[in-house]
Amino acid sequence: MMSCCGSKRESLKQSLSATVNETAVEPAYKTWSDARFEYTGDNSLLVKGTVTGNRYFFAQPGTVLVIDYRDTSAMRAEPMLKKINETA
Repeated sequence: MMSCCGSKRESLKQSLSATVNETAVEPAYKTWSDARFEYTGDNSLLVKGTVTGNRYFFAQPGTVLVIDYRDTSAMRAEPMLKKINETA
């Protein structure tokens, strides 16, 4: 005799997998360009992007990282980060 729990578990697993895959989809194109930020503090800094959830680790003073354009507002709020302007 077969238990119904196995099929329920499989159904739940597929449902959760579909939900995760839907939220992980990246846009086909970017609206704006990513930005570069330089760390001007004394030690190191870890900042979590408010939109993407990406973690940006500035290991030491002078570290420059490319930040996803969706997280730039969070980086601008950090007093020890300086946006580097791109010159064409």
